[in-house]
Amino acid sequence: VQLQASGGGLVQAGGSLRLSCAASRRTFSSYAAGWFRQAPGKEREFVAAISWSGGSTLYADSVKGRFTMSRDNAKNTVYLQMNSLKPEDTAVYYCAADAGSGVRTRSYEYDYWGQGTLVTVSS
Repeated sequence: VQLQASGGGLVQAGGSLRLSCAASRRTFSSYAAGWFRQAPGKEREFVAAISWSGGSTLYADSVKGRFTMSRDNAKNTVYLQMNSLKPEDTAVYYCAADAGSGVRTRSYEYDYWGQGTLVTVSS
């Protein structure tokens, strides 16, 4: 599975962005997916995850209530709607996928990764 992330950019604090991650495989509907981010000088961290059906989601405490992950399996795409953005949300955001059910919060649980998209939040 090849993943293509897009939608990053520069936004002021309090603003919104929507990230997209398009998958190359039609069977993407049977893959769990997640978003991770890596800020300069920091380790990659979990942001959000969604089950293959979209029926289950999990969020990092730092983004809960502000970010929403969703998917459109007809388009082989997952999304991350980011509202009320803060400067500390600045990072490269990566989407990831793994075949099977459930939700995954650890990076080693994912076999497929996108190339990353940069989100910069100015204060």
